[in-house]
Amino acid sequence: MSSLENSVQSPALDLTAFPYIPADYEQQKYYNVVMLVAYKGSNYAGFQRQQHTLSVQGCLEKALSKVANHSVESFCAGRTDANVHGTNQVINFYTTAVRPDYGWLRGANANLPPDIRVVACYVLEDLTFHARFSALARRYRYLIKEQASIFDAHVSELITLVQDKLDLELMNQAAQHLLGEQDFKSFQAARCQASTSMRNIHHAYFYRQGNFIVFDIQANAFLYHMVRNIMGSLLKVGKHELSVDEFKALIAAKDRNLAPPTAPANGLYLVEVLYPEPYNFKPQTIGPIFLHD
Repeated sequence: MSSLENSVQSPALDLTAFPYIPADYEQQKYYNVVMLVAYKGSNYAGFQRQQHTLSVQGCLEKALSKVANHSVESFCAGRTDANVHGTNQVINFYTTAVRPDYGWLRGANANLPPDIRVVACYVLEDLTFHARFSALARRYRYLIKEQASIFDAHVSELITLVQDKLDLELMNQAAQHLLGEQDFKSFQAARCQASTSMRNIHHAYFYRQGNFIVFDIQANAFLYHMVRNIMGSLLKVGKHELSVDEFKALIAAKDRNLAPPTAPANGLYLVEVLYPEPYNFKPQTIGPIFLHD
């Protein structure tokens, strides 16, 4: 973790070009605090703050406001849905409070519920960094327990349980058709407000680890419900209910109405957000913790 003395410095440029920077940055000394956050999403209505519902962001801002002694508004890399988890969500916020990185980390965790933890903290003088707009890519993992039994009830909030034995070879063959920049309208939720459904998927693959099946996918960005919609189709491939060729045709059709239902949220984890240099916020572990990276 960095300190105030070793923080990234603000580049010499016109900061008025960055509308998220506090308007009075010339009158007050601001720091840009960046945090990596892990959370279990089961008890929350999603990451994004909501007026009358418990959210991860709401809990974070309440805790951070106590540490800062002023109201804190944060920005996040990805607004995960209800029941979706995070191992390395990235947030940032602006503050005039002078605290070392470990002071922010310890203070936040002392005021947070046990299912939300700040796992790393960096105090920057560079005000231009933004958790969402500075990101180059996001990485998710989706966890599945196949041939689930009644004895798997205790992990049902953290892993998607399926009764079938899945054909991972076919699922990996199908996943290769996701790679590269293309139109993913077939996996775009109806409520998605993105201006384009073009996205660039860097990798997408399945592997087995112990009793789990892990789907690892990374892209420059994702549409609303995109990973879960992709997974819904790939599960059909794994059950031999959708062929690899049919999956490929589904992508080309650009029609959400032709795609299978959305996969459950509980197996999904935001595990990493990638940034350009000099923002080296590499997580210590990708996670979740019961996987061995």
